[in-house]
Amino acid sequence: MRHFKHVALSAVTGFAALLFCAPSASAATGSAPGPNPPREEVFQLVAKQTQGGLVDVDGSGGPSLGDEFVVSGNLLRGSSVVGTYSEICTLTRFDPVDQFDLQCAADLSLSQGQLTVQGRFNVTTAGPGNIDLAITGGTGRYRTAHGYIHAVNVSDTETHFTVYLTL
Repeated sequence: MRHFKHVALSAVTGFAALLFCAPSASAATGSAPGPNPPREEVFQLVAKQTQGGLVDVDGSGGPSLGDEFVVSGNLLRGSSVVGTYSEICTLTRFDPVDQFDLQCAADLSLSQGQLTVQGRFNVTTAGPGNIDLAITGGTGRYRTAHGYIHAVNVSDTETHFTVYLTL
């Protein structure tokens, strides 16, 4: 269980960090004609986990369907905290050799609104590999948000994100 929990929380942290920061400097382009063409922004964020826990639904101490990982933390651009995030990931598939799928839903709270993110990814004993999750919506400045986030786990508590946001 210890290896399972360690790999799972690391994967969840990576996902969470990806999603939750507002750009202070971004690349913006418009591709659609009209008075308000969509704006595309690409920016980097770092997620630093401050809290995390496991809900073991069957009490077995090992992986089982429905186990949940709950994570929260800070979002940074450089050394500045620009927001916070929270995320819940549910184990939806596993096999006895520590390979499993996590279905995650997350939100990030920023000064100009919130973003929501959702998706599923596979985790093996080598780690989570590529994590690409959909931006499903938002509030405030992000009320028309869509796109995706790519996450790379750097450590158990730090994940680097590239956010591809369309407004």
